[in-house]
Amino acid sequence: MKSFGIAALALAGTLAFAGTGKAECTAENWQDCAGKPWVDGDKMETPLGAKWWPNPLWGAGDEAGSTNWYTKPEVIMRAMAQVKTGKAFKIGHPYTADMPLFGARKFTLRIPGAPTGGAFGGNQVMWNDEFLATEIGQVGTQFDGLGHIGVNIGKGGNKSEMRWYNGITAEEMITPYGLVKLGTEKLHPIIARGIMLDIAAVRGVDSMQKGEVITMEDVRAALKKQGMEGFEFAEGDAIIFRTGWEKHWDNPAVYNDGCPGIGMEVARWIAEDVKAGVTGGDTWPVDAVPNPDPGCVFCVHTFLQTRHGIVNQENLKLSELSAAGVYQFAYVYSPAPITGATGSMGAPIAIH
Repeated sequence: MKSFGIAALALAGTLAFAGTGKAECTAENWQDCAGKPWVDGDKMETPLGAKWWPNPLWGAGDEAGSTNWYTKPEVIMRAMAQVKTGKAFKIGHPYTADMPLFGARKFTLRIPGAPTGGAFGGNQVMWNDEFLATEIGQVGTQFDGLGHIGVNIGKGGNKSEMRWYNGITAEEMITPYGLVKLGTEKLHPIIARGIMLDIAAVRGVDSMQKGEVITMEDVRAALKKQGMEGFEFAEGDAIIFRTGWEKHWDNPAVYNDGCPGIGMEVARWIAEDVKAGVTGGDTWPVDAVPNPDPGCVFCVHTFLQTRHGIVNQENLKLSELSAAGVYQFAYVYSPAPITGATGSMGAPIAIH
C-alpha cells in the first residue's frame, strides 16, 4: 500500500511537471519547434528557424533557384560526359485519368468534335485537338517549381506573412490567373549529371514500406553496392532515389497511402554538402510519409525547396534503370514554360 502511494505521488508529480513543461511543436506553437531537424539558426524567426532570404547562393530577387546551375558550362559538360552508350531511358509515367493523383486533383482529356476539324480542300484534310483539364503542374510525373511550396510565418490569412523561396510573399506573387513571381517560365532547362541511388536494391526488397526513411547509411551502402564507393558528388548534380514504390503505381489507393523516402538527414546532405540541382524519386513527394516526427508535414519540401530553392521531380519510373544497372547518366528535362505555373508535367530522360 505504501509503495502504491509513493508510485501514485510520483505519477502525479510527473503529470504536473509535464503540464507546466514546454509546449509541443505544433502549428499553433511553431516557436517550440526549436531544435527540430528542419530548423536552422538559433532564432525562431519563422517555423523553419532563421529567415531564409535572401538566398545565399543566388541572391535577393532570384526566381530560378537551383536551375541556375544549368547556366554554367562546366555543369552541362559534366552531364554530357555521362553518355557512354547512347541509350535513352524514359523515366516518366504515361498520363492517364486513372493514375494516382494527390488529394482531389483530376486529369481529364477530351477530343472536341472527334474529329475536331475538317474535312477541307480537295485533299480532304482533317485534324484532332485535345482539351485538357488538370492541375497541369502537379499530376503524374510532376516537377515542383519554386512557386509550389511555401511557409506561413504569420497568423490568420495575412498574405504578406506567407513566404516562398527567397522570401517572396503570397501578396507579391499570387493572382487568380497565375503567379507573377516564381512561375515555371523563370526556370532554366535542366541538363544534369544524374545519380540514382537504388535503396530498394541495397535493402534487398522489391519495395520499401510507407514511412520508412532513407538514411545516410543507406546512401553509402547503395554507392558501395553500385560500385561507386567514394564517389564525389558535385554542385548541380541530380540525385534520384529509387525506393521500389513504383510497383504500386497501378494501385492508386496503396500508392497514395503514404510512401518511403528521404528525411532531414539526407536532405541536409543534399543541400549543404552536395548543393544539388535536382532531387527526384519514384514516390509522390520524395520525402517519407508519414514522417516519424508528427511535427513535420513535408518538412523536407520546405527545407529543400522553400529554404534552398532546390527543385524536385516526383513520380519517376526508375525500374528500367535499375534492371539495366544504370546509376549514372545525363538527366535531361525542361519544365514547360507556362507563365505563372507552380510546376510542370513532362517526360524526363536519362541518357547513358
